[in-house]
Amino acid sequence: MRVESEPLIRLAKFFVPFIIAVTGILVLQYTVGEASSAKLLLLMMVYFFPPLGKESIIPLGVSGGEITNPITGYVSVVPSINPIIMALSIAFIDIVVALFLVWNYDLAKKIPIIGNFMIKVEEKGKNVEEKYGWIKPLRFIGIVLFVMVPFQGSGGMVGSIVGRLIGMKPRNTFIAISLGAVIGCLLIAMFSQAFLIFAEINTTLTLILVGIIAIVIISYVVIKRIRKK
Repeated sequence: MRVESEPLIRLAKFFVPFIIAVTGILVLQYTVGEASSAKLLLLMMVYFFPPLGKESIIPLGVSGGEITNPITGYVSVVPSINPIIMALSIAFIDIVVALFLVWNYDLAKKIPIIGNFMIKVEEKGKNVEEKYGWIKPLRFIGIVLFVMVPFQGSGGMVGSIVGRLIGMKPRNTFIAISLGAVIGCLLIAMFSQAFLIFAEINTTLTLILVGIIAIVIISYVVIKRIRKK
């Protein structure tokens, strides 16, 4: 009886993440309302395809206001999405991706196109493991921190691969990714909201801080590339 049910279980594990994804997106679209639904859907789609990560997608979702076209003079109103909803929307993507991979890792690698893509991502995951060697001894906490902190390529997909590479159980990997995604996205959303409030109070100082942060980031990227050469 158990042998006969195995194909059904495999089918369920393959299709359930897709069903959850569609249901979750519909619920989120209904929650934010018609004015913000298009923006939320666009940001979720953009997040699914790198290079943009949660550290850039979430602030874009939280921010909003009037934008004037310099050529036509037309004023467009960009809706602001509730920080908590924006954070949970992005975390939801990581969670669903992680669920699909922990259930269908080996099967997904055999699917044409998808399998080739996964192999490339797996290679990226190996590089991530080598770069962040602290993950392996920490295991569960390491995966939580890895997904929580907005490293480049630290979402649910790469997190699932790293969890597999260090020998974690699929269930533990999924829970760790879910915790890391929710905590990390909420922190970014709250920081983004606080930054916008501060910007309204002191615009000049905000611009100076943004400029300093931009200089630091650019300097870091340039130095990193020079060292690689």
